[in-house]
Amino acid sequence: QVHLVESGGGLVQAGGSLSLSCAAAGRTSDIYDMSWFRQAPGKEREFVAAISRSGGSTNYVDSVKGRFTISRDNAKNTLYLQMHSLKPEETAVYYCAASTVPGTVDDVNGYRFWGQGTQVTVSS
Repeated sequence: QVHLVESGGGLVQAGGSLSLSCAAAGRTSDIYDMSWFRQAPGKEREFVAAISRSGGSTNYVDSVKGRFTISRDNAKNTLYLQMHSLKPEETAVYYCAASTVPGTVDDVNGYRFWGQGTQVTVSS
């Protein structure tokens, strides 16, 4: 079992920056891909970014490329998401997810473990 806890959400003005963290606990040695998803009210959960076990491969949804950076520190069992130039439409609950198989990337159904989410609100 893997337990994920996100932190770092909050309120930021449009154009501002925010950094999220996700601490993993439990059988962390079973984790391969990790990712961030987000879900706005009334919308489906959306893939944001993913990173491979080694950190050598990253993937982003087109809308955040060049503004968001995903990273992980395996020694600290922590996943990060740095977000810049935030837009009001990116207001959502941001979720951390962990997969126990490689190559999961943006497949929401492939992630076995999920955090409880952290609210990010971008004001206009």
